[in-house]
Amino acid sequence: MATTGIASLTINEMREFASFTAAEQRYIRRSLDIGLGRQDAFKLWARDAEENAAIRSQYVAYQDLKLLRAAIPAETGFECVESFIGKLTRVAAFDLAQERIDCFSAFRFLYERLLGPDVRPWLPSGFCAASALPQIRPDRRKMLLQSLSEAAATAPGWSERAPVFYPEFIAEEAA
Repeated sequence: MATTGIASLTINEMREFASFTAAEQRYIRRSLDIGLGRQDAFKLWARDAEENAAIRSQYVAYQDLKLLRAAIPAETGFECVESFIGKLTRVAAFDLAQERIDCFSAFRFLYERLLGPDVRPWLPSGFCAASALPQIRPDRRKMLLQSLSEAAATAPGWSERAPVFYPEFIAEEAA
């Protein structure tokens, strides 16, 4: 029975991932390789000098992930909120400024995996703060903020279940 439940959750997560654009899927896989230290992102993802530079910048931006994982504040208190939201906003703004993440759902999918399930209550705040920054083009700002549903923004509770599907690089076969 437990195996069936995990399989069902995995399939649901795979379906959600499949609903994202190709650019979002690629960026999520690359970001997980960088943020979780799974692969050498330069070898795997860099197709040209511009992408090589973007990956280097992402490694720098993601240096705070370890601190963020360890500093997720309690939902009920205000201690540490400022430093946590500040760091989360900065990292999230980096990702959103890359213009590869087009909606809250893709953002949430990525950050649940980068930071763990305990970050879920903080994701709408971090997403809104990062999306509203002047570094994000006004038309993208509007698109991103409109992608956050009322249900996600006002959720009364969040699952504590860890994600089970972590998408990885898939090599294209030569014909």
